[in-house]
Amino acid sequence: MLTLHFAERSPEAAVLVDGASVAAVGPYEELAAAAPRARVRRWPGILTPGLLNPYGPELLETTYHPDPREADILGTEPIGGARAREIFRGDPARLGASARRGVQRMLAHGTVAVAGELRSRAAVDAVRRAGLAVGQRPDRLPGPPALSPTPLILLPRLVPGGPARFAVFDVADRAELVRRGAGTCVATVIGGRLVYRRR
Repeated sequence: MLTLHFAERSPEAAVLVDGASVAAVGPYEELAAAAPRARVRRWPGILTPGLLNPYGPELLETTYHPDPREADILGTEPIGGARAREIFRGDPARLGASARRGVQRMLAHGTVAVAGELRSRAAVDAVRRAGLAVGQRPDRLPGPPALSPTPLILLPRLVPGGPARFAVFDVADRAELVRRGAGTCVATVIGGRLVYRRR
């Protein structure tokens, strides 16, 4: 089934998706006319190729992402450093669930690819199951590990025949995305599937 994604602030960059692939990229009006039976998904903001987060190991193997049921004790924010090491030492099985929750947080920030050498099977499995691409880690990392790293690293533009992997951010333009960060994500698509949608 064909799905046409377009964002209100970037209608010239609509994406027609056929299964797991990009069928066409172009102005919304042209794609809608070419595929009148496509299901249409309309988003606020801008549609982008999605983000590469270069901190895969740091966010998925050395950071603990608390289960919502642990909020009373651990809070809801990611835990790093000595506290995370203590949690994983106390119960190594927690790494797998934490990595899965970490991937979900990444998807909620428009991440469609990660970089860095993942060493634990739990993190590798979480990345693979989500369909995240694995990219090249930059020579110089931009700053501290974060779900919305500075600067943001956008993937190359979408092309017909390429993987249907992109993210939508509720901002007016890329300058505002850079200013406000990846927390403005409203939707993430990987393999043609909507893997995150802000409620």
